[in-house]
Amino acid sequence: DNTEKVVRKFMKIYPEIRLIKHSKNKGKGGAVKTGVLASKGDLILFSDADLSTPIEEFEKLKKAIDQGYDIAIGSRGVKGAKVEVKQNLIRRLIGIAGSYLIRSIVTNKFKDTQCGFKMFKKDCGKKLFENLKINGFAFDIEILYKAIKKNYNVKEVPVVWRNSPESKVNIIKDPLKVLIDLLRIRTGI
Repeated sequence: DNTEKVVRKFMKIYPEIRLIKHSKNKGKGGAVKTGVLASKGDLILFSDADLSTPIEEFEKLKKAIDQGYDIAIGSRGVKGAKVEVKQNLIRRLIGIAGSYLIRSIVTNKFKDTQCGFKMFKKDCGKKLFENLKINGFAFDIEILYKAIKKNYNVKEVPVVWRNSPESKVNIIKDPLKVLIDLLRIRTGI
């Protein structure tokens, strides 16, 4: 993984960029939590590193925040979304099954909780992430579950999305971990 090297290059060009790293891998949720809690702006956006949702989609989420929503989440499942490069059949089927489990076990308020493109008003984002328990791929679901419980206004926004063939998701192990995490979220563990 060349991430640190790439960030250090950008730091030379853009001095406002800061490198934040863990000495030990804390999972995707742990990494996003650290970034959110260290953020300084009025808005917090996190995006998958592969930019499967193009950064230009930022404006769509910002518009929802400007309209008064506390959280705007990119979605591949609402009207107006555009999936330009689809996942292979196996990943799509796993995604459909995962969405069904998420809606059955945790919340049925969203069509797509797993699009890695979400924006928060600063105070809202920091409050939700400060007690994050899930460090894996299901961290998004925990955050949205807590947002519902705290009565935050969440807008699901249609975005452009492209599958990245270099995905690091293990189609056997990761869905099992997510299922366990869904049960943890639901039971408050």
